[in-house]
Amino acid sequence: MSKPRLTYFDAPVSRGEECRLALHAAGVDFEDVRIQREDWPALKPSSPFGGLPFLEMPGHPPLGESIAILTLVGRLHGLHPRDDFEAARHESVMCHVEDLRAAIGVTMRMTDEGEKKKAREALVATRLPDWARFTEKHIGDGPFFAGAKMHVVDLKLHMVVRWLSGGKVDHIPPTIFSAYPKLVRVHDAVRDDARIKSWYARG
Repeated sequence: MSKPRLTYFDAPVSRGEECRLALHAAGVDFEDVRIQREDWPALKPSSPFGGLPFLEMPGHPPLGESIAILTLVGRLHGLHPRDDFEAARHESVMCHVEDLRAAIGVTMRMTDEGEKKKAREALVATRLPDWARFTEKHIGDGPFFAGAKMHVVDLKLHMVVRWLSGGKVDHIPPTIFSAYPKLVRVHDAVRDDARIKSWYARG
């Protein structure tokens, strides 16, 4: 292996996509390994924690967990704060995103549609607004989370806002974050960044 290799499902979504975006924004020449879901069970035992994504770098064992991957890429390439406390503040918000994903993930495993609808309506009524309100308390004046510069935390926020505002998650309205202008602003600032545009322009 001569260059970093990131492994995730063959889909432009979630934790894997934000790690791809971080590597691309950092200017890293990396191998973008995309696997099919039916191939995952055979690969799972050799992954760091039985999950995706994971990052392999020459001379190091595979690294799992998206926050760890993003933090490493950010530290190495100027996309994460150097100040210890400010870095921890960014990491706390990334953990906050993962808490929300975990809550929604419970509903994605529900097979009874009525039960799923009820659970997601409860999330829309309380959990999602609470999550957004707490997140906005930590976002600065913009355009990004901590000002004029994009960091890896912005990529994680962008992906979760894009996901839940995309109208593709049943029983979660695409307007769910419309009352939270700082969140929307961070999402839009990442979307409009030239490095992010160049990633999606590749086709």
